Amino acid sequence: QATFLQPATAKWYDRRDSVFIEFLVEDSKDVQVKFETSKLDFCCVGGIENLKHQNELELFDSINPQESKYRRTDRSVLCCLKKAKAGVAWPRLTKDKAKFQWLGVDFNNWKDWEDDSDEDLSSFDKFSEMMNTMGGEDGMPDLGMGGMEGLEEHDSDDEKMPDLE
Repeated sequence: QATFLQPATAKWYDRRDSVFIEFLVEDSKDVQVKFETSKLDFCCVGGIENLKHQNELELFDSINPQESKYRRTDRSVLCCLKKAKAGVAWPRLTKDKAKFQWLGVDFNNWKDWEDDSDEDLSSFDKFSEMMNTMGGEDGMPDLGMGGMEGLEEHDSDDEKMPDLE
């Protein structure tokens, strides 16, 4: 059983209405993400050694915890923090200017959106769309299929099994 706590390696990037942080933990289990107005708490067990990871972040600015989400995959846990004030750039992820060994910038996804007046679909909407196409999972609200209610599909799993002899 894992007891050793170490921070998970993470990358982050800034968008007009959200901040994304990806915790790079493969095969994570027991993922817990707690969004607070100015804080993010992440913990999970993961990797080959089943290490227990925990990251606590005092955020640079406020977020909307109710609208922030995360998605677990086999390779990482991606969190989308909905900014309380959209359109305000975050020069860094944390309130503290100190450098964290485990935290880096995700240069593949970084862009200077401030100069980019025509950022088509907001990144938060893109994230929500991605969530919908991937289906709900740990900690994700199931966003429903709109208009599918009441269309109960017959499922052979619902039939009574014949008694075994």
